[in-house]
Amino acid sequence: MGGRATAAGKRTKARLSSVANAMRLVRAFSDDEYEIGISNLARRLALPKSTVHRLATTLVDAEFLEQNPETGGYRLGLALFDLGMLVRRKMSVVTEARPYLRALMERTGESVHLTVLDHASVLYVNNIASPQAIRMQSNLGARVPAHCCSEGKALLAFEPSATVESVIAAGLPARTPKTIVKPQRLRDELAQVRGRGYALDDEELEIGLRAAAAPIRDHRGDVIAAVSIAGPVQRVSKKALQRFAAEAVATGRTISQRLGYHAGRASETLDGSRI
Repeated sequence: MGGRATAAGKRTKARLSSVANAMRLVRAFSDDEYEIGISNLARRLALPKSTVHRLATTLVDAEFLEQNPETGGYRLGLALFDLGMLVRRKMSVVTEARPYLRALMERTGESVHLTVLDHASVLYVNNIASPQAIRMQSNLGARVPAHCCSEGKALLAFEPSATVESVIAAGLPARTPKTIVKPQRLRDELAQVRGRGYALDDEELEIGLRAAAAPIRDHRGDVIAAVSIAGPVQRVSKKALQRFAAEAVATGRTISQRLGYHAGRASETLDGSRI
């Protein structure tokens, strides 16, 4: 038993070492040296050429590197460009949204949040708390299940069906008695969100909390974030929740325009049709 455990530990360390070396290899490139050969990479990383070649081949297969067919040298691949653009998009929306989130909080008097989708969770990337003593509070970097909050539904509604199905496959745990836990009911709810342009949370995430959220689109029309307003049921009646939904939609539209979105531009829905 001890021998097998030791062997497994060695394999794990070897895999981690390979990942670390792959990261070092990618970081070896710069503006001054955008194309580097295997021998040069091996010297820089202090690794055998066979090891570097194996790492480079794996990275080429993943499109993190590409090889120049004429020189044999390697350069950074388009997959890294795509990842960099994804990070840039997320950073841009946080920067552009900030003043509009503040204005939204001041108009409504309730807490306002900016979120993005991360697998089956919603990640809070900005928030402005209500000045009220009793308020909805979220910490930056906090996560909640996407299926049971207004922000998550506003984001999932415009994701490909495969993404929604993966969330469903991961399970729809109940946070409160009002949480949507049946797959078809969630699909129907997302269709409604898509049709009206906003999502509601009436004590689905937490008892005593209501929220409304709307999507934010980038210059291509893709939904990349959601803006939401949340507050306690004592202040947020169902009628007020509808008003907050309209406020969230208006703010989401304004931020989207700041990101270069034009309302006439088509975007994909869950079933692949255009809206």
